[in-house]
Amino acid sequence: MHHNNSKSGVVLAQVTRGPGACQMLTRAQLGQDPSQRTVLGVLSENEQYRKTYGQEITAIRCFSGPENIFPPAGKNVLSDYGVPEPAKHGFDIYMDEPEQERNVCPGREGVALEDVCEVDTSTLKSDLHFLLDFNTVSPMLVDSSLHSQSEVMPEFDTDVINVTEYAEEIHQYLREAEIKYRPKAHYMRKQPDITEGMRTILVDWLVEVGEEYKFRAETLYLAVNFLDRFLSCMSVLRGKLQLVGTAAILLASKYEEIYPPEVEEFVYITDDTYTKRQLLRMEHLFLKVLAFDLAVPTTNQFLLQYLRRQGVCVRTENLAKYVAELSLLEADPFLKYLPSLIAAAAYCLANYIVNRHFWPETLAAFTGYSLNEIVPCLSELHKACLDIPHRPQQAIREKYKSSKYLHVSLMEPPAVLPLQ
Repeated sequence: MHHNNSKSGVVLAQVTRGPGACQMLTRAQLGQDPSQRTVLGVLSENEQYRKTYGQEITAIRCFSGPENIFPPAGKNVLSDYGVPEPAKHGFDIYMDEPEQERNVCPGREGVALEDVCEVDTSTLKSDLHFLLDFNTVSPMLVDSSLHSQSEVMPEFDTDVINVTEYAEEIHQYLREAEIKYRPKAHYMRKQPDITEGMRTILVDWLVEVGEEYKFRAETLYLAVNFLDRFLSCMSVLRGKLQLVGTAAILLASKYEEIYPPEVEEFVYITDDTYTKRQLLRMEHLFLKVLAFDLAVPTTNQFLLQYLRRQGVCVRTENLAKYVAELSLLEADPFLKYLPSLIAAAAYCLANYIVNRHFWPETLAAFTGYSLNEIVPCLSELHKACLDIPHRPQQAIREKYKSSKYLHVSLMEPPAVLPLQ
């Protein structure tokens, strides 16, 4: 079974493993020359696009050689990939100028990434060897019972953002940071080769990846945030969109998960459509474009805060998480709302469906949001809930059909909300 959308022209490989796993339809299978694919589209190919949207654009020079990857220490790059080193012919990537100064280091524009990442490890070397002397087995070999216990615990019980003593200060910081690290609301209008339907298929596939590897919910939200921020300022060809999404979930899992999958696993889930080298180069570019700003507020973080602040029953909690996750599928209209507002709208909708109440006074005082401010986003989420059974992308709905989430995606929302 493929994720296919005739309008979007995107086909993603299914995550399911085994000999019956679906195959990715590559360009070679479609009779096209795979060598013509490039990592990113060049905005100069679309002169009209540059004239319309190309104000304040900077060119970055990239090369296709091994300097764009992080090779394992002490190993030769060629031996890892088993291919001769290609000639260094460059390609131009155009990136919108950042609206705020957070994306560049003052006085260090154009600095090589190796210079930014260089760290003096001489003071850490002795301690590192000291630790390794007492660890004769791989650090990945841990007691599986400990890992299973952590999965059973409710997610918000162990979340550091919900420390009661600092809840208000943490919330205030996240409210400031969400403005700083939000993607551009209508960036898809500037993409010359991909559509919003393609993005929807990609996010649906990322949900399946998260379920396959049992990622935390926060990992999925981070991956979509990284994806949207990257696409906000980079033009991507449709043949490389899945590579961009894979790099996003790779970075998010490295940031959020205790035991993230190996890079080879992420190559595998694309049905080897891309190579390990391509994925590492894209990860490298991701970090450059995002300026290493990976600690960003998400809708999930705000929702967990609200659930801790004003507790509800488990069914309402799971329904709120389901509704909030549906907002990831559509860039328009949900990117125009802040994550804190989407979380408030998800809470309101779930609370009304189960308990026939919207927005408690406790959360109104805590967040500063009145119900009138939440209503526009609430209406959009309600529409998404009504539409999801009829959409081809069903990964989120199938996820919340399980008994783990009390089958909340099978609950039918009311046709009309009393919002007058």
